[in-house]
Amino acid sequence: MGLFDSVFGKKEKTNTEKKELPWVPLESLEQLETIKEKSKERPQIVYKHSSTCGISRMVLGMFTEGYDMDLEVDIHFLTIQRNRDVSNAIEDQFKVRHESPQLLVIKNGEVVFHTSHGAISDVDLKQYL
Repeated sequence: MGLFDSVFGKKEKTNTEKKELPWVPLESLEQLETIKEKSKERPQIVYKHSSTCGISRMVLGMFTEGYDMDLEVDIHFLTIQRNRDVSNAIEDQFKVRHESPQLLVIKNGEVVFHTSHGAISDVDLKQYL
């Protein structure tokens, strides 16, 4: 059928472009302080990812596909294996037990919402911003 479709001008539309989120790599403890300060003016999102976990990779793909690019937020990406000290500091400073994958919404210096694993892909972030 593909041959007939191309002969008669019918082309199947395919979307092979991957959505690129405006990630800010989260790699230092100093950035955590900046995130807390910025959250007083604009909501901040932290996405904690495990580079060795298949579930984390799958959830990241679903989150990326469903992410609303019009959100007025800064979105930070933390790879647990590379920055375990930052992940530990998040747990200590924000009193949120570590999980991965994990999503945190920070406003006014505090976590106002967090979730993990498959629930991340179902979140409507607008209600927490």
